[in-house]
Amino acid sequence: MGVKGLQGFVDNVCPGVCVKVNLREMANRCRQDQPGCTPTLVVDGMACLRHWYTCEAWVHGGQWQEYLHCLETFIRAFKEARIQLVFFFDGTVEEEKRAEWVKRRLRNNKEIQGIFKHIKANGQQPGRAMFYLPSGLATFSLFALKTLGVETWCSVREADYEIARYALLHKCMGILGQDTDFLIFDTVPYLSISQLKLDRMVTLLFSRENLCHSLQLYTSDLPLLACMLGNDIVPENRLASLRNACVAEYQQRHSASPAQRHKVYAVADYIARNRSSTDGLKGIARLPLSEPDRAVLEKGVRMYLLPDQQSPWVESTSKPPSPVSMGGLERYCSNNILKAAEERHRRAECFMVFNVLCAGIVECSNTFEDEEDSELPGQAIIYRAARERLYGLLLPTKTDGIDAAPKVKEYFVYYGNSLQQPDLVTPVPPNLPGGTPALDILWFSQNPEVKTLRFSTFLAVFDLQDVAEDLGRLNPPLIALSCLLIYIALQESSLCLEDVDAYISTALCVPLKTYGELACIEVPWVDARAVQLGSLFVRGLATLIAANSACGLPLDMDSLMPWKMFDGLLFHSKYLQSHSGYTEEQLLEENVALLPHFHQLKSLVTSTCRRRDKTIPSWPRGGPSAKPVGGGSSSRERRPLFCDDRGQPPHLGPRHPLGDPSASQQEQGHRPRYRNQHRQRYRLAPRWPQYPHSRPDHP
Repeated sequence: MGVKGLQGFVDNVCPGVCVKVNLREMANRCRQDQPGCTPTLVVDGMACLRHWYTCEAWVHGGQWQEYLHCLETFIRAFKEARIQLVFFFDGTVEEEKRAEWVKRRLRNNKEIQGIFKHIKANGQQPGRAMFYLPSGLATFSLFALKTLGVETWCSVREADYEIARYALLHKCMGILGQDTDFLIFDTVPYLSISQLKLDRMVTLLFSRENLCHSLQLYTSDLPLLACMLGNDIVPENRLASLRNACVAEYQQRHSASPAQRHKVYAVADYIARNRSSTDGLKGIARLPLSEPDRAVLEKGVRMYLLPDQQSPWVESTSKPPSPVSMGGLERYCSNNILKAAEERHRRAECFMVFNVLCAGIVECSNTFEDEEDSELPGQAIIYRAARERLYGLLLPTKTDGIDAAPKVKEYFVYYGNSLQQPDLVTPVPPNLPGGTPALDILWFSQNPEVKTLRFSTFLAVFDLQDVAEDLGRLNPPLIALSCLLIYIALQESSLCLEDVDAYISTALCVPLKTYGELACIEVPWVDARAVQLGSLFVRGLATLIAANSACGLPLDMDSLMPWKMFDGLLFHSKYLQSHSGYTEEQLLEENVALLPHFHQLKSLVTSTCRRRDKTIPSWPRGGPSAKPVGGGSSSRERRPLFCDDRGQPPHLGPRHPLGDPSASQQEQGHRPRYRNQHRQRYRLAPRWPQYPHSRPDHP
């Protein structure tokens, strides 16, 4: 969200709006003016993601432990300055802004395809000029901040509005973000995250008062200015003819410098001259607009009005805007369920559930996916079956015959989806012996037996309820890993044993490393398929936390976070090593204590798939000499290599329930060991600290 052209105007044409401030000094003045109060900044989390993610590696799936350290550093700096932080994140996309959301997603798709073209042509991550946030960063940033113990909220409407409202209501010191809408809201001072120098605690304050003084407007005129310039509610081209007329008339009456002929000056002058009128018309009604344009403009102005605020440009109304956008599906739930879902959503204690129950609409932004790779479908397609069962848990799949069963509207970004209309997804009931359990039981019951029901229901979302006993023996992060690997293998035929080995060895090695060790891992080249598999796994974790939320939290939410079992660079290095024939011992960095766990997890994945008539093939895609340079992936020209030398699926005997490490490779479903001819090309992940920093401390 933002006002078209306003940021450039205040930066380049009207610099008096930008005031350099020291946040420590601001906090001291705040303590003097409000004795006993803690200086508080409300932080627009979505606007800070680029500022927070300073990790050098960004295409591989995310450097999650390193990112946690970046967040810790940010929080610590404000804590030392005795400034409290309150974070807000977008929890929904309002329908009025859907068109702008879609436009940005399609534009981002082009950026991502440019990144993949660079990777396939050069075998390396692009420079920072092409930087794009790792997939799922916004979702997991919210949970990361809660893990680090800071106050974090998820919005039920446009986050900008909730941020401005919260800051005004609680008399906060300021809003830290990067969105010109905070100049328009009549709220507390707006501070720039992009100009923040954390070591000195200085940044720029965008002065609302100085802007009004320069434009000769009142604060109550700013919402109309924003809408006439264009924003997410009023598209820039909607009022282009009126705006052009303002500019032409202004330039005829003012022989000023080019800077002073800026369209912002022209529109502001037009507003000032039309503020009072002798024709009896009031507000927007006096502007030469069609009824539809006038209605859109009035709606846009109202979106900026916080509680108890009025505008001279629209008629006052006693009815405040609805805080929650209802989509009609709330009639299928009890009030207790809706109230609990909203509260957990606001407190960032769940994911996706409230959006489904309340509005029946779910969005997912862009993912690192290669549109030219026809072998691997997008994550939206791969995880759709799980989402269908998740929706079937939350919504009825049968009705009384009067109304049709509800469908969920999905706006998921994937190749070929124009996003002009949502995908209508039909809820499917999870396959459970006693039928679909009631949410009241899953969420509120204290009966000890319900703990088992929650876990089996969670597994049923991924159609894995038959392996509950085996999975129950694992610690929660490895439950998450196993669920995803089995699910992906059953859904997607191109997943091979080499991929499974890379995922498992990554999950086992991550807890033994510091963020510094992970950050200095080097890979000889970047593989486009590995990039996509990294993002696929992270998006799968988001699906897991949605299922965990819907089932009443059978698993501790923190155990499902990516920093517990995944690191982009480490996975990428394991992927390249695995596909080049590295042995299991080498993948585990000669840590023999990890071998039994590796065998146990791999046996669980392969044997479960085998019971579903699915054999995971061995499909090594080659070492550095096989790197495709200048285009297409060579993997599509290869045939899968199965464990049997004859190219047939082997007959695998029963496995030990705990994954007996003495079992043969064929009994464990292992791939054959290929001779490694390229070992010297790799730099293995270091096994000792190389950075003098402590490990991030998170529970």
